[in-house]
Amino acid sequence: MDDFHAALRSLRVWDTALPAFDPATAPAAPLPLFHEWFTAAAGAGAVEPHTAQLATVDEDGLPDVRTLMLHDADGRGWRFASHAGSAKGRQLAARPVAALHFYWPVHGRQVRVRGRVTAGTPEEAYADLHARSTGALASALVGRQSEVLGSLDELARESASAWARAESEPGATAGSWTLYVLEPDEVEFFQGDARRRHVRLRYRRPGEGEQGSWVRELLWP
Repeated sequence: MDDFHAALRSLRVWDTALPAFDPATAPAAPLPLFHEWFTAAAGAGAVEPHTAQLATVDEDGLPDVRTLMLHDADGRGWRFASHAGSAKGRQLAARPVAALHFYWPVHGRQVRVRGRVTAGTPEEAYADLHARSTGALASALVGRQSEVLGSLDELARESASAWARAESEPGATAGSWTLYVLEPDEVEFFQGDARRRHVRLRYRRPGEGEQGSWVRELLWP
């Protein structure tokens, strides 16, 4: 425990120069700014900038979260994929709302995306799966995500079989593989500041009586 506390208290945040962010220059919609920040993080050597935390709610109203990979972000929404029978798949079927969180410490930046989630077509899921690696296909062919595993030996056998099939049948399909699209109602951009004067810019869908596709507003840090 002493080692844990010593390590915890020794850590510092954003031990580097942080970029400036003037929200007055931000675009009218959140997607171009997300693309800009993502590309900047990747260019600055951020580790796995395409990973994000996905938060969902189960049928009992209990929250859940995990890290996954972003597959795309376009005019329709932020895209990720999973098995329909996985924990996240079942939760999204019961309550089709979610939040994504990206964190790029190289620039002290976060992005939060919240909204409704819809499932893509089987054709979109197939195209998504086969745009990825052989290992991704093998993992999808194993399936059974979030089920109770009897032993690591069982996993090794199933994985070896799936790898063999993925290599011999690169066009194989995994029926439960699903492409999900988070269609945002709210997107927040957070730019860290060394003096803790963080800049938070929120885009949200307009309410009654408000004009435009998005409302932009600053939030207190």
